[in-house]
Amino acid sequence: MGELTPRYAGVLLHPSSLPSKYGIGDFGRGAYAFVDFLEKAGQSIWQVLPFGPTGYGDSPYQSFSAFAGQPLFISLDDLVVDGLLTREDLAYTPAFSDDKVDYGYVQYFKNPLFKRAYDSFIRDGKKKCPALDPALSKGFEKFRKEQAHWLTDYSLFMSIKASQGGVRFLDWDEELKKPTPEKKEALKEAFASDMGYYEFLQFLFFRQWTALKTYANIRGIKIVGDIPIFVSMDSADVWAHPELFLLDEEGYPTVVAGVPPDYFSATGQLWGNPLYDWDYHKKTGYAWWISRIKNQLSIFDCIRIDHFRGFESYWAVPYGDENAIEGAWRPGPGADFFNALQKALGKNLPIWAEDLGIITPEVEKLRDRFHLPGMKVLQFAFGNMEDNDIYPYRFTTENCICYTGTHDNDTTQGWYKELEPELQDKIRIYMNTSGETIHWDMIRTAMGTIAKYAIYPMQDLLGYDSSQRMNTPSVAGGNWQFRVRPENFNDGLAAYLKKLTGIYARLPQKKVIPGAPALAAKSQTERNNQQTQQERTSLHHADCR
Repeated sequence: MGELTPRYAGVLLHPSSLPSKYGIGDFGRGAYAFVDFLEKAGQSIWQVLPFGPTGYGDSPYQSFSAFAGQPLFISLDDLVVDGLLTREDLAYTPAFSDDKVDYGYVQYFKNPLFKRAYDSFIRDGKKKCPALDPALSKGFEKFRKEQAHWLTDYSLFMSIKASQGGVRFLDWDEELKKPTPEKKEALKEAFASDMGYYEFLQFLFFRQWTALKTYANIRGIKIVGDIPIFVSMDSADVWAHPELFLLDEEGYPTVVAGVPPDYFSATGQLWGNPLYDWDYHKKTGYAWWISRIKNQLSIFDCIRIDHFRGFESYWAVPYGDENAIEGAWRPGPGADFFNALQKALGKNLPIWAEDLGIITPEVEKLRDRFHLPGMKVLQFAFGNMEDNDIYPYRFTTENCICYTGTHDNDTTQGWYKELEPELQDKIRIYMNTSGETIHWDMIRTAMGTIAKYAIYPMQDLLGYDSSQRMNTPSVAGGNWQFRVRPENFNDGLAAYLKKLTGIYARLPQKKVIPGAPALAAKSQTERNNQQTQQERTSLHHADCR
């Protein structure tokens, strides 16, 4: 008998959903508590959604940058530890909801504190205040140099956007919308201070995330990131590099992204993202894309690319259409793109393919040629009375990810309650269950498949109904707000999940990482000592004011 394929299990939970008293999940104590929960539960994967800074609609799939991080994830408590804020600065924290994210309210609260932290960094750095972590200045300058290839354009874009009241860049004056090289240099001088602020926020974001990811990796937990194949029209990427996209002379897209009518919408989904000029990308050896993938793999262990099929062919909708019905398929870059990625990153690409929707044999051939695992969603498998290739007994490869549902699906409880009675009965017979705890039945079914990876949203672990779903595609408003509470990460749930994970041979394989025990103990001690450090920081900080 040959060597068995390793099997993994994990949880889908975006950082925005983590517990925090500041209105939105962040990289502070709630995040570390979640990692501890995953370790106790025998999980080896934490899957997240895209990390970019969000704009109108709060969707992580519509970001101001393909490279930058979401500043709202920055832990305010950790800024106290760094000497950038004091405990007094956080004394008037509003009573935020523990269950829903109110992005507008969170920004109203957090942004002034971020500016205060930046002011402290500039002022106290000059005074060499003992409360300020001396590593910050060196780390910041190193970060600026290493990330200048995207950071400069992003910080300038955000600075100008703020000066224009936040309107999309297509509505800026011509000299701001399409600056000449000379004008761009002049803008950098004019907005130097503002750019420093946005650069500093990115430094803090990646600094805190790197520490958290290290904490997780030491405990045997890998992080799976997520990147949208397309970027937002109102982004630093389109503003700074219009040559990468199919735009007209005025900077407007000629066609935009979407998908034809499908499971989620009878009129298709009109995303509105600009589409790539793949001929131009090919001439550059896909340099921008390779830079983007490298950036993401520097902060994640693996990445899922949303809408993978767009590399084989994509749905192009004429700009200005009200829905996606009248679009047309156009050829993507295909294998040429992935050959370039392999040349730059190595043969074994750490990429998951989101291959849901209308998938053709050509898309499957592209996915399998580069050994990329695809997705199997059980809600889709059991969503009709007909046999289909997503049924667990139809799986033909271990190289796939089996989900109970995704961030775009209803929760398993909500989904099951909306099914026709005959479908519910079929599911109960298939799983030999009464259906009372259908969420656990689906999790067990996912774990029991031959899929290498089994992933389930946190909502399904908790048995939540439709009121707690993360996103409803094609529905504006009310999305991306889901949050968990600290008590959800309890030992009873962890113990039960670990038992199931072990039964289906998905517990983490024990591998000795040099220095891991010492690193784990050190990182845990640092977290435990945080409260004492905050008290000391507050006292020292007063001497520098």
